[in-house]
Amino acid sequence: MTFEEGLQDLAAKLRSQQGSIQTEEATKNAFIMPFISRVLGYDVFNPLEVVPEFTADHGTKKGEKVDYAIMRDKEVQILIECKQLGDQLSLNHASQLFRYFSVTNARIGILTNGRIFNFYTDLDSPNIMDSQPFLVLDLLNIDETVLPALKSHTKETFNLDSVINSAEELKYVGALKRELAAEFKDPSPEFVRLFMGRVSERRGTVDNLKLFNTLVVKAEKQFLKGMVNDRLSAALGDNDQASSLTDIAPDQSVQPSENDQGTEARPDVETTEEELAGYHIVKAISCSEVKPNRITQRDSKSYFAILLDDNNRRPIARLHFNGKTKKHLGLFDEDRKETRYLLEDIEDIYSHAEQIREAVRRYDSQ
Repeated sequence: MTFEEGLQDLAAKLRSQQGSIQTEEATKNAFIMPFISRVLGYDVFNPLEVVPEFTADHGTKKGEKVDYAIMRDKEVQILIECKQLGDQLSLNHASQLFRYFSVTNARIGILTNGRIFNFYTDLDSPNIMDSQPFLVLDLLNIDETVLPALKSHTKETFNLDSVINSAEELKYVGALKRELAAEFKDPSPEFVRLFMGRVSERRGTVDNLKLFNTLVVKAEKQFLKGMVNDRLSAALGDNDQASSLTDIAPDQSVQPSENDQGTEARPDVETTEEELAGYHIVKAISCSEVKPNRITQRDSKSYFAILLDDNNRRPIARLHFNGKTKKHLGLFDEDRKETRYLLEDIEDIYSHAEQIREAVRRYDSQ
């Protein structure tokens, strides 16, 4: 199993089993030990490579242990402290990791709850673990830009100098990305004030800041929409053509036969730019689970349908955009029962990303 296959396999396992994990020990067995073995490539049953319940000879409280120590040439290289799946990863609850970092030769510390893996080193002060991670891996939302750095921690390629040399850039670029994501989700007063000052001469009064908070959020959404549409257009070659679907009453289970693969185009059905934009967003979300060409669309008078494999028994979503004022996103449960969600803006589809992915995974596994 390759590094990439091991990572994707573990992510799939987490998605399917996370609801069954209730303890820290279960978290270790289900996700953390497989991460050490399948992703990092170390033999968890070889004490020359992985030492569970590691205790240093000095400098710590009596009986205090770190969950795992990864060894190379009989020296500690990586320390791993584990928490239960779902727990918040706070360094206030990882005192062992801090202490052991200063009394061993380890330069890499990992704090994890089985889903999120925070990697630390000592960039700020020698032998004192930084308070901010230089690499963050979320198995349910894998950032592909961190994979080369993650791979450098594997048994096959581990080189401490290389890891430390790249850690500073990773740390600050990652921190900046998280701050930008936070500002896009909920702009701070400082962020709003900065951009208000760049585009207007208004004073920073409470009313003006409130107004521009709304405007900044709207501008961010439109900017991201443009970026997404540009990339999708480039990737898909603008070859998607609207097709049609026989009207089905909304909020009912989908009933057409398994072999229903489409209907003749209907001239009285008009596909709008908003529907196509919504389709591209759903398609982009779904592409984390299946290849893009498996996500198809059909338009009708009542709604715009998005399907897996052009199969009417595999509805991923419906776009109810034909109303004069309100727009709704229709999503389906295991019985293909539709629930509609009000959209203030088309980009609100992203807030339902996990439900969309779950539908795709459900159909793909059948």
